[in-house]
Amino acid sequence: MSNARLIFGFHAIASRLRQNPASVKEIFIDVGRRDQRARELAQLAESQGVRLISCDKARMEGIAGNARHQGVAARIDASRSYVDIEDVLDTLTEPALLLVLDGVQDPHNLGACLRVADALGVHAVIAPKDRAVGLTATVHKVASGAADAVPYVSVTNLARSLRGLKQRGVLIVGATADADSNLTSMELRGPIAWVLGAEGEGMRRLTRETCDRLVSIPMLGSVESLNVSVTAGICVFETRRQRCLSGTE
Repeated sequence: MSNARLIFGFHAIASRLRQNPASVKEIFIDVGRRDQRARELAQLAESQGVRLISCDKARMEGIAGNARHQGVAARIDASRSYVDIEDVLDTLTEPALLLVLDGVQDPHNLGACLRVADALGVHAVIAPKDRAVGLTATVHKVASGAADAVPYVSVTNLARSLRGLKQRGVLIVGATADADSNLTSMELRGPIAWVLGAEGEGMRRLTRETCDRLVSIPMLGSVESLNVSVTAGICVFETRRQRCLSGTE
């Protein structure tokens, strides 16, 4: 399998099984893992017809190398990409949390955004096909596995895709330095898609106009803007923080 890759960790593998089961070829699990997470993953794999292979600790370490694996790894076919955002939304059991990147062209920034998305449980990253870097080799390297763990949805018309998300009940919120509303004053507990613009240019006009709301991050120092991945981390973390406090997750 020329496009075979390994992904690690329960969250990444369960997400891949739910959203793109055809891409998962086999799962390796440490024979010592007999807890609830391991049982749930085994049940999910069985329901999708994916082969589950029990391994001793030494073999698991050999498969994972230096990766943080939690005692589980999966071999996937990375050429089987996610089709569209509907595939992701239809599998969710909690309010949607999406990250939309309007024209990010630096592979290091995209890789860092994917790492943020994976760490904070973003359900998908959405980006336009044009004026965007895409999943290059550099992006995969910087993302450190997150490019395989987080669904990356490339769309032809970003504004139309955002309108489609609105029809599914998702609030579209753009982060921009010149917004009047402050991040900390906004309620972020329902389905939400965070929209961030490209390096230096920000969101395109039509993307900005499609947003339901625009918010800014409070800046207390001398710098006027933040890197897009830093902005993503702050916005998504605040969303998760509010959801934890309200008991919606």
